[in-house]
Amino acid sequence: MSIAQQLVAGEGNAYPFKTDTLSTDAVNLPWVILRAVHQASRLDGIPTRARAVLAALARTVDAANPYGQIFARRELLTERAMQSERTFYRSLTDLEAAGLIERPAQRRYVQAGLFGRAYLHLTERAAILLGLVEAPAEKAADPAPAEGFTPPTATVADGAICKDLSPTAFQKRQPGQVPVDLQRLRPLGFRDFLIFRLMREARAQGKRLSDVVEATWSHLRQAKRPICYLRKLLASPTDFGHQVRARAAEHAQADAARCERKAALNTIRKLDGATFVDATGERRYTVEEGGAMLAVYSIEEGVARRDAGDWAVRFVRALHTGQIRPATQGDVEAFGQARRHAAVSARPHVDVPRVATEAISDHLALLRGALRRFAPGLARVI
Repeated sequence: MSIAQQLVAGEGNAYPFKTDTLSTDAVNLPWVILRAVHQASRLDGIPTRARAVLAALARTVDAANPYGQIFARRELLTERAMQSERTFYRSLTDLEAAGLIERPAQRRYVQAGLFGRAYLHLTERAAILLGLVEAPAEKAADPAPAEGFTPPTATVADGAICKDLSPTAFQKRQPGQVPVDLQRLRPLGFRDFLIFRLMREARAQGKRLSDVVEATWSHLRQAKRPICYLRKLLASPTDFGHQVRARAAEHAQADAARCERKAALNTIRKLDGATFVDATGERRYTVEEGGAMLAVYSIEEGVARRDAGDWAVRFVRALHTGQIRPATQGDVEAFGQARRHAAVSARPHVDVPRVATEAISDHLALLRGALRRFAPGLARVI
């Protein structure tokens, strides 16, 4: 009988430890880089996240050229700093505010019309603090932290961390403010988040939710299920933007015509009783009855015609384009003389007696025969 202790979980070789799942970075770093990483992780006056990114930059920078460009993708830097992309950009902002890094603008290739990459650079202050370069004599004797650093407190968390506990500008599902033209969807049962989602769906379909709602609002507000109806409209191939633009163009044209007519009426009232002539001198115009009527005199006609319709816009246009001009005393006299001459020319000088030809007699005989058949009374007159 064996009195040995039975195997229990975790003892002996019952659950061997798998060493093949562990891995590490096999890169051998120079002593200068290791010291720079150590100095960056222990630097006071900046947040912890900024120290982690500074240590990642110190590990990536070229020790022979500490002020040169840091050729590293943000995926590599975020992995070495063990941060998310959003926290990484906040850390870069902290380092730039502390004067430890420089972020130049993105370069542009003018000939190709393309943008290049933007690289990070360590400043002189960062290179001295990390030990990548030797400090000048006047700066080496000053061990105090750089100017502008705020030492952390022992009882209160870092200020930047406290401000980020409830972010407003970086929140993924930030509701924001519903556009003014889409707020009328709320009484129909649309929540704000649903409106934003429909805006995203409309953008995916190549439309604008504002255009769809504006073009179909009269039918949408009467629909029994407006949400389903609106989503069906978003999936349709109709170009609602063209409809909205065409309708807006019509309204703009009507407003312009209304404004033009109003301005023309104001101009006509000021021209009451004035006389005008056209460019050819064949017509004379007189504004009468406070601008409500226009008298038109022509050389060929002996009486004046009254234009009481919507003539104000046409008259003002012709006046502005030079087709009609104010009449002078000489124009009035010349028009009267031309009118009298035309009247005399139109009057016959000699009364020529009418002669009934053989063709006319035949036509009259046929006409009498037809009238005797259908209207005997008129036949006696002829």
